[in-house]
Amino acid sequence: MKTVLTAKLKLNTTPEQFKALRETQLAYRDALNYVSKYAFENGKMSNAVRLQDGTYDEIRLHFHLPSQMACSVPRQVGATYKALWTKVKNNAAHRKAKKTKKRHKGLDKAPTFLSPTLTYQYKKDYTFKKEQQVSLLTLEGRVKVPYTGYDKHVALIQRGAQIGASKLWYDKPKKQFYLLVSLEVEAADPTPETHKQVVGVDVGMRYLAVTATMQGDCTFHADISPIAKSHHYARLRKRLQKKGTRSATRKLVAMSGRERRLKQNTNHVVSKRIVLEHPQSLIGLENLTDIRERTKRRKGKKASAKARKANRIYSKWAFGELHAMIAYKALLHRSMAIKVDANYTSQACPKCGHTCKENRSHHGLMFVCKNCQYMLHADLVGARNIAMRTLLIRQDWIGTGVLSVRPDVSDAEAKAARLKRYAELRWSSDTSPRL
Repeated sequence: MKTVLTAKLKLNTTPEQFKALRETQLAYRDALNYVSKYAFENGKMSNAVRLQDGTYDEIRLHFHLPSQMACSVPRQVGATYKALWTKVKNNAAHRKAKKTKKRHKGLDKAPTFLSPTLTYQYKKDYTFKKEQQVSLLTLEGRVKVPYTGYDKHVALIQRGAQIGASKLWYDKPKKQFYLLVSLEVEAADPTPETHKQVVGVDVGMRYLAVTATMQGDCTFHADISPIAKSHHYARLRKRLQKKGTRSATRKLVAMSGRERRLKQNTNHVVSKRIVLEHPQSLIGLENLTDIRERTKRRKGKKASAKARKANRIYSKWAFGELHAMIAYKALLHRSMAIKVDANYTSQACPKCGHTCKENRSHHGLMFVCKNCQYMLHADLVGARNIAMRTLLIRQDWIGTGVLSVRPDVSDAEAKAARLKRYAELRWSSDTSPRL
């Protein structure tokens, strides 16, 4: 099995190399915007081959990009339009099903590329040299730049890891270039014998993550400071946006980066802690795809100040990033993360199986079953339900030899059958994952 990592390498450039890389970045961004405008004017085209046929000569002539970069630009624009078309179609389906009233406006005008980040293709646009140097293609030819980075990532590059495409990223406040390199690392294929322990992970805002094992062990991963900081940034952002001056805009940009780094660091710390606590495990995560479309919230004039605050918190925190970090770190520690259905994990009683909204009154902290009066922390109930569903997938893996790492949400009948099986699960601290 292979896992993909991103190595962040700091480039130690001379003033001449800095100028050459910066000019190349800006030319690449201008070419992206030119191709985006061309695609929009020609029926919002997403086909990369047709985009390249129609814009390649102009890219080479007006922006002076090398041939491989002139091929990468239409591919990147085509991928952007394809993603936007997918969102528009999904939004149309949700509006037809009356799940939402909002219309997706991503294709109302040509997408604009603001970041000057450019893509390098390995062995065509960039190559690694001896003595920790990398050769990068610019508008003025190749430049050899020394680099530094995380010792383990540098060792993987030098000792034969499979290297993919990279991105040249510019940190404007620090005036520093970084090369983000994609690395593919081999890991041992998972088997039921190597992944004996089963862990369920429930994510939320009160506790960022709660883990539960089938032996009854549990851990609450809480960090109050990011939540308080998020509230502080929201209040400050509101005041700065109301002010609207140039200095306020600069402050907003700096603040957004600070908030993003805070959340990224918190997700990194929590994901690493979970993976280190549960080595050689099968880690179950909720499938939260389109969760914003599937949940009903009070919005607009009907929503109270408390409801609007809750909506802002849920929409801002990067649960997908936390899941992604757990998934790739798990593979590096001989574990594996899989997705399970998120339906009714916080409403189903793990003791008797009774499922209703009233089991968790007003989305409170305590879970009280209306059928058997089973009482437990609501987030821990969710983690235990996820752990039981993960155990069921492991048992199917033992029986069939095939591991399902993500549920098929497109098949309604298959999903109904899975939910019926989940309703038959019962929690017992004596349950062994070896069964």
